[in-house]
Amino acid sequence: MLKLLSSTSSRVHCLTTATPSLRIKQEPNSIFSALDRLTGLTRRSPRNSLFRACFCSDSSDGSGSKPAVEVEEKGAESESGSDSKASSAIVSTYPRPEDYLTVLALPLPHRPLFPGFYMPIYVKDPKLLAALQESRKRQAPYAGAFLLKDEPGTESNPGSETEKSVYDIKGKELYDRLHEVGTLAQISSIQGDQVILIGHRRLRITEMVSEDPLTVKVDHLKEKPYDKDDDVIKATSFEVISTLRDVLKTSSLWRDHVQTYSQHIGDFNFPRLADFGAAISGANKLQCQQVLEELDVHKRLQLTLELVKKEIEISKIQESIAKAIEEKISGEQRRYLLNEQLKAIKKELGLETDDKTALSAKFRERLEPNREKCPPHVLQVIEEELTKLQLLEASSSEFNVTRNYLDWLTVLPWGNYSDENFDVIRAQTILDEDHYGLTDVKERILEFIAVGKLRGTSQGKIICLSGPPGVGKTSIGRSIARALNRKFFRFSVGGLSDVAEIKGHRRTYIGAMPGKMVQCLKNVGTANPLVLIDEIDKLGRGHAGDPASALLELLDPEQNANFLDHYLDVPIDLSKVLFVCTANVVDNIPNPLLDRMEIIAIAGYITDEKMHIARDYLEKTAQEACGVKPEQVEVTDAALLGLIENYCREAGVRNLQKHIEKIYRKIALRLVREGSSNESIISGKVVQPTEVDETDQHAAENETAVEVESVENSSHELKSESSVQTTDQSKDSKDATETETLEETETSKAVEKVLVDPSNLADFVGKPVFHAERIYDQTPVGVVMGLAWTAMGGSTLYIETTLVEKGEGKGALHVTGQLGDVMKESAQIAHTLARAILLEKEPDNPFFANTKLHLHVPAGATPKDGPSAGCTMITSMLSLAMEKPVKKDLAMTGEVTLTGKILPIGGVKEKTIAARRSEVKTIIFPSANKRDYDELAPNVREGLDVHFVDDYSQIFNLALDNNTGN
Repeated sequence: MLKLLSSTSSRVHCLTTATPSLRIKQEPNSIFSALDRLTGLTRRSPRNSLFRACFCSDSSDGSGSKPAVEVEEKGAESESGSDSKASSAIVSTYPRPEDYLTVLALPLPHRPLFPGFYMPIYVKDPKLLAALQESRKRQAPYAGAFLLKDEPGTESNPGSETEKSVYDIKGKELYDRLHEVGTLAQISSIQGDQVILIGHRRLRITEMVSEDPLTVKVDHLKEKPYDKDDDVIKATSFEVISTLRDVLKTSSLWRDHVQTYSQHIGDFNFPRLADFGAAISGANKLQCQQVLEELDVHKRLQLTLELVKKEIEISKIQESIAKAIEEKISGEQRRYLLNEQLKAIKKELGLETDDKTALSAKFRERLEPNREKCPPHVLQVIEEELTKLQLLEASSSEFNVTRNYLDWLTVLPWGNYSDENFDVIRAQTILDEDHYGLTDVKERILEFIAVGKLRGTSQGKIICLSGPPGVGKTSIGRSIARALNRKFFRFSVGGLSDVAEIKGHRRTYIGAMPGKMVQCLKNVGTANPLVLIDEIDKLGRGHAGDPASALLELLDPEQNANFLDHYLDVPIDLSKVLFVCTANVVDNIPNPLLDRMEIIAIAGYITDEKMHIARDYLEKTAQEACGVKPEQVEVTDAALLGLIENYCREAGVRNLQKHIEKIYRKIALRLVREGSSNESIISGKVVQPTEVDETDQHAAENETAVEVESVENSSHELKSESSVQTTDQSKDSKDATETETLEETETSKAVEKVLVDPSNLADFVGKPVFHAERIYDQTPVGVVMGLAWTAMGGSTLYIETTLVEKGEGKGALHVTGQLGDVMKESAQIAHTLARAILLEKEPDNPFFANTKLHLHVPAGATPKDGPSAGCTMITSMLSLAMEKPVKKDLAMTGEVTLTGKILPIGGVKEKTIAARRSEVKTIIFPSANKRDYDELAPNVREGLDVHFVDDYSQIFNLALDNNTGN
């Protein structure tokens, strides 16, 4: 509501108008009836008296300027009694506004100020703010408000000029940036740095008076004379009013403006109508400035009409968009209103289609290349789901489930196979490039390729690589994929306890996803990849089921042609997939799963193989990783051998790789330190001459000249101090360059190649972890060397037997060395069998009956167990009983029964390698292991005398018979 100036109010709106005795009265609360009164503006005749009344409004409209009403009285004494209420709002203004010909210039960055409207602005310039306050105190509360021009080269838009840049412009620059036509504004109030301006009349700048603050001379502008009864002007004004009526139906913001004017102004004239329409429109600042500058009333009305017409077109589009959205959105989805409006606007511009239509088109387009290869049952499911998608509302939960389901169905490579490599020679080359050794694995892959070449197509297989850590089980899988020209996908099942990771979730669950195999096919994009299932011996088992049982279908060649994922719920053909599994210990794999896989054992690498791997693979990789060039370092074969035997005895090469990288990191640090020290020396010598006085500088230059005499070939003598100065200054730069070149040559020689040999190996990798396993050069009585298999590969161990006490009937056996139950039983069997053999060989020797024995296996902190130490224990006891040492450089392994039969053992390769490492010449193996030994590489068997026995009597003859003198 509007109230008179006498009431308390915070904002003032002023509008000057020539009206007949304006009377303020309460109008009916009808917008349209109020607008009807606007059409009567041409039927009013002006009088000579002019009133000015000020009104205040509580409206908090956020527009840049607000309507205000002023009526100035020229003859209050002649006013009738009916106008007494209006006269209470009269404000005395002396001098008159038209008397101000020099005003302060206020820049407006965003929009011009129209007469009759108020506008709040912020004044950051202290001088300008003080001048405005001083003007109010002198009862001259007027200033000129002029729109600021855009900077050259910038687009014309309301937000192109920032407030900060406006405040920084002053003086002549500000004068040049102001539009010529502006508005005489009354300073209504000043609160801090906020100044409220009320527009009165148009001004034109003529010249600048002062720069700080900017003061200009102005001319007051009036509209050009016009005929109020001109039909064209009337028609134009009526069209403006009619357009305003239409806008009222759609825009509540305009309705507030018009309601305020229609209730309290009473009559409009043609210029005011044009100003009003332009001021409340949403046009940009240049269009509004054009209306402000126009003095021809007819042209001004035409410009305003164009702006108002644009506004009504925008309102119509807004109304249609709002109507379309309202029909689509229900009450509970109103929070999505802004997003839906944005979509509707994009659709109106042709930038976006309907969600469901776009999704269906995307799914069909994705499926089209593989439609002919796609199985019919899958096509049927996809078509059914696409039909369902069109019937569902986008806001329903089922819509998202169906969309995700179709996304997975259409992204899978149905019938899309990669071209395989059937070239055996090329495959062999690729496998040898990446890995040294691993003959069994490479041979099996070449067999797979050969079969595929003969058949013309290849089938999937399930291969399991078993062996100790670090032997290359996982990395060989990637090389196999490269050799076969197949896509590679790896996932680890170590610790996996949820069946859904293999078979997928049901689609009804929140966050449901397919299993690993479906994810694999999506990632690789082909239906015949190589899938590496890592750590299959470490499968977990939890409340979510047994993954090992779920793998039975996946790894069964007879079943995986119709593998059923719980999420997709359609059969998938995995028969072309090559599965490669890795395991450390096959004993942990369930038998039904183990039965479906082809086991290829990787025993580990011997010393020679580790040397080749270190030279050909690990060393090159470490050089590239550490940025060390091959010519900067040399690692001798002896150093590598010492590294392998004393630091890295495990079956794999992972620890060897870590140690080689450690060596090269320390080499890199040494090279950088030496380079930095040499650079600091060079820089010190170059800088030194600039830090001494002239006398020392001449001496230093003379020394340099002597050093490079052969280069310069000059023998000038010093004649005088002044001549030396001029001559040496000319040679200064050349001498410095020559000296620097010589020093760089010396530096490059100083940074020599780093040599790593057994003498300094400990400086790079620390003290040796392992020591020589061989304790005795010649084993004494009661001590025999055995062979054992460990996770580190193979090792030699000694079994020692000694006499504790002797006495009638004191025969007993005490065992130490942290032995397991199997080895303890082997010791009891060995004691019984040794007693029988001694009774057979030396009937008169009561050693075992009257002697308490102590059998120990050294390294008591290491747990030991296994069925391969029986023959070694018997030999140790018989050596002590018969007081005969065993044959020199002899090692044995094998389990013995109570009747003396030798049972087969495992780990032949590892035990043979351990024997070679300990410089053993003779080895005794069970006869059943002869086939395992024959499969070993020739370099492993070279120089060994191996005996295969099936009864202990043969071991007795080899180890103890006729060896008393050895």
